[in-house]
Amino acid sequence: MKPILPLLLSMILLFSACTAAPSGEGSSQASESSLLSSESASSQVDTAIGITDSQGASITLTTREPRVVSLYGSYAQAWLLAGGTLCGVTEDAVNERDLGLPQDVTVVGSVKEPNVEEVIALEPDLVILSSDIANQVDLKDTLENAGLTCAYYRVDTFEDYAFLMEQFCAVTGRDDLYQENVTQVGQQIDQVKEAAAAQESQPNVLLMRAFSTGIKAKTDDELAGVILKELGTHNIADDHPSMLEDLSLEEVISADPDYIFVTTMGDEQKALDYLDSLIQENPAWSQLSAVKEGRYVVLPKDLFHYKPNNLWGESYEYLAEILYPEQFGE
Repeated sequence: MKPILPLLLSMILLFSACTAAPSGEGSSQASESSLLSSESASSQVDTAIGITDSQGASITLTTREPRVVSLYGSYAQAWLLAGGTLCGVTEDAVNERDLGLPQDVTVVGSVKEPNVEEVIALEPDLVILSSDIANQVDLKDTLENAGLTCAYYRVDTFEDYAFLMEQFCAVTGRDDLYQENVTQVGQQIDQVKEAAAAQESQPNVLLMRAFSTGIKAKTDDELAGVILKELGTHNIADDHPSMLEDLSLEEVISADPDYIFVTTMGDEQKALDYLDSLIQENPAWSQLSAVKEGRYVVLPKDLFHYKPNNLWGESYEYLAEILYPEQFGE
């Protein structure tokens, strides 16, 4: 029996060594995998992403998937176009933009009266606001004192929109969406402007903004005014600055513009009803060439009142087809 014991002991030790080797190798692989996952997660969280808002403020975020509240429907849509998600929006994002948002997105009041408490309660990493709305500008100190990061934007031109999207896509890392929703749209606009520049005529236009209690002439301080100017038209309000405050029928009749374009603010039907009542009370309006010859156009809100975002190209084409039907008409 004694010679057998050393042999059995040797066999047990050999078996233990064989089974231990794979176990050690697996632990090493698991350790390496855990380390890589940790480094990957760390790189996503700790990478500083710097952007700039329209006021020139520098903003730093630490994730490409921040919790975002947008207090303006147009910017909410732009953020989605950049590949982001939202945890809070204002009523216009739902009622006017119809963005198809998930049910868990919180509506935090209106554009002019956002609910600050609800915004803070959402604990967003970024709050996107409009620097063109006084009530939102006034919220800056309150939100920042609550520890929230704010970014203010203003979009009046396609170039402004391109800047906005450049910042948003820098956060999401989606250059492909910038190419789709900005670069390609810019190429579309350039083609329209180039074709318009080849036209010999320079139509005279009147651009009006109508609301429920009045009307005002507008120039290139209005989205549509910028596009009209870039398409080679002459706005008669540039010759009569007083129109910007008090639209004089006599001055309009004297200038007799080739086209009259109307944008509405607030309740569109009430604005148009008010405008119709003025025309009925002043028959001279109906004698204007633009009215008699069907060149009196109410512009669609989605292209000329709300910021058109990825539809900027359609806004240019819409006006170009009216101004230069022989070149752009079907």
